[in-house]
Amino acid sequence: MNWKQSFSTSIGKKLQMSLTGIFLIVFLVVHCYINAQIFYNDGGTRFNEAAHFMGTNFVIRTVELGLFAFLILHVVQGLALWAKNKARRSVAYTVTAGNKTSAWYSRSMALLGTLILLFLIIHLAKFWGPNRLSTLTGHEELKLYDMMKVEFQATWVVIVYLFGCISLGWHLAHGFYSAFQTLGLGTSKYKGMIKMVGFAFAIIVPLIFALMPIAFNMNWVH
Repeated sequence: MNWKQSFSTSIGKKLQMSLTGIFLIVFLVVHCYINAQIFYNDGGTRFNEAAHFMGTNFVIRTVELGLFAFLILHVVQGLALWAKNKARRSVAYTVTAGNKTSAWYSRSMALLGTLILLFLIIHLAKFWGPNRLSTLTGHEELKLYDMMKVEFQATWVVIVYLFGCISLGWHLAHGFYSAFQTLGLGTSKYKGMIKMVGFAFAIIVPLIFALMPIAFNMNWVH
């Protein structure tokens, strides 16, 4: 089996999902750190400095392109695997094992991934897109902190973000361990540790993301 064939098989596609998933996990850590800067409650000084660095650093901008490529690949491969597995079961099971054999979120990765994708589209349209358009057209960077203060006063925007964060948490609850397991690291020696770190990550990171719109909406930060 050559390199191309190894990535066109089901196992190869799962490997791609794992590698792109780990890359996105690293991105979440960085993005979470930047968002957490709002809790200094310094009028957005630290947050804007971090956002400026991310938006102007050449290395970061280059990695950003890779991020979008990996994100698209992760979504496409995830939906492809879901469709392939569904096609194998042309007739639905009369009785399903349900949570006896797997948690519901591990069986709903395609749905959760789709919800996260919709959330990201809204996020990019409201913040990342306008800011990048402004810089590409020769204008100054937009004040993202001030934009968030305005946007998150709308209750519906906060609700959308909360649903996105909840979906992300459930997605990570299964995806974090699954990524390492596919790479052969989910052995009996490390399985417990990886699962523990994965569940902690699936709670802490989405929680920080969720607190951001809530903090602005409730005027906890200024």
